[in-house]
Amino acid sequence: MKKITLIATTTAAAALAVIVACTDQAKAKPNFVTKPAPKAGVAAKIGGEEISEETLIGEDKVDFFELKKREYELKMERINRLVQEKLIGAEAKKANMSLDDYINKKVVGGEIKISDKEFDKFVAEKKIPKEQLNPQIRERIVSYLQNQKRQEKITDAVAKLTKANPVEIYFQKPKMEMQVEVGSAPVWGKQDAPVTIVAFSDFQCPFCSRAADIVTDLKKKYGQSKVKIAFKNFPLPMHREARPASEMSLCVNEQGADKFWKFHDIAFKHQDKLDEASLVKYAKDSGADSKKAEECFKAGKFKDAVAKDMEYGEKIGVRSTPTFFINGQLVAGALPVESFSEIIDDEISESKKK
Repeated sequence: MKKITLIATTTAAAALAVIVACTDQAKAKPNFVTKPAPKAGVAAKIGGEEISEETLIGEDKVDFFELKKREYELKMERINRLVQEKLIGAEAKKANMSLDDYINKKVVGGEIKISDKEFDKFVAEKKIPKEQLNPQIRERIVSYLQNQKRQEKITDAVAKLTKANPVEIYFQKPKMEMQVEVGSAPVWGKQDAPVTIVAFSDFQCPFCSRAADIVTDLKKKYGQSKVKIAFKNFPLPMHREARPASEMSLCVNEQGADKFWKFHDIAFKHQDKLDEASLVKYAKDSGADSKKAEECFKAGKFKDAVAKDMEYGEKIGVRSTPTFFINGQLVAGALPVESFSEIIDDEISESKKK
């Protein structure tokens, strides 16, 4: 009986495979033909109509940019590895050492130690609560700082080796140009500043709090004549107190942009207290007339304005907070100040050529 059952099962499986194969062959498929574009900027032709790259990408411009950016980053990571292998590797060969031994002994210089001062500075910058600093977290922080120092020493070595003989890169860093409207958003900086930074942020988002510190650093570094910073409210649904804070911020802004930015800094430093009473207090602390601000808030004067900021952000591709646009170039997340400065410095240089 077992043999008969096995034969029957095998026969049924074979018959099913034939049916599936025949069905797949019978399925109609779109007739796609890949060929060179008839002219630059054309991605396809449908029904005799040429489809541009811009039309193809449509409202997913940010998503496509992120893909190109990630590809560029992967290529640069590979370039950096190859530079180390080839240039530092050549130095290691001269010293009759393996690459790893040469890096550890000659470049890094043995064991890397992290001082208490360096550790405390990192904890303060990252706002890590002291009660969370158990032995495992401490070990991870020390390991991170050691790796960071190690990479800095390797980068310094590569910088010296490439000073007279630069590495040539034959692919371009992707750059997304997007027209981002400032509108009636609170603004810091001079109108004719060469660089405009538009920030989409959420008063209850912890990463946005870090971004607020970055904004402060950028203000100090560049000043009002070089950068203009606009703030757009983008309260996320899971942050229940973010939207009321957004509305109060605009009530304060109504009394002056300088007061808004003070409120901005105070609110981000006290994200754990964004109830109505606290918001009124922050309005007063910012120098605003707290009674007027409270009346404005209770009347819901800027509910629609916050909603419009969110709609506009979604329209241009904001997916998370914080999201920045530097002269139309996307920077997603609370990245280091250096990441912002790289773009800002390039934009300032370009403005001087015009």
